[in-house]
Amino acid sequence: MNHSLTTASLIRYAVAFVFITSGLMKLFSTELAEVFIGLGLPFPDIMLYVTAFLEIICGILILLNRSVKNAVIPLIGIMIAAILLTKLPLLNSGILPFAFKARLDIVMLILLYILYSKSPS
Repeated sequence: MNHSLTTASLIRYAVAFVFITSGLMKLFSTELAEVFIGLGLPFPDIMLYVTAFLEIICGILILLNRSVKNAVIPLIGIMIAAILLTKLPLLNSGILPFAFKARLDIVMLILLYILYSKSPS
């Protein structure tokens, strides 16, 4: 049981680190913000701040082990959108370039699923 708890904690810390860092970079990196705004989303400025806010707040909740199941849901949506908008078009270049560029997104999606399925209701 202790081994399982340690593994779950490490997954939570890793996921929280990635999303908190990603959210902060959206707010503080002009280059990353321009890429995000260039995705063609409606209301791109608002979407940038909403996405950054969700990543930071949900990342903090996961880090603190609070409402993990609820915090994971919007992050799964963000990861699916990221794959669809930024990685799926890479399939035109072949499966290997797609797989390489999408590797973090896919791993994060799997880890989010694990956190969702292992968190109490």
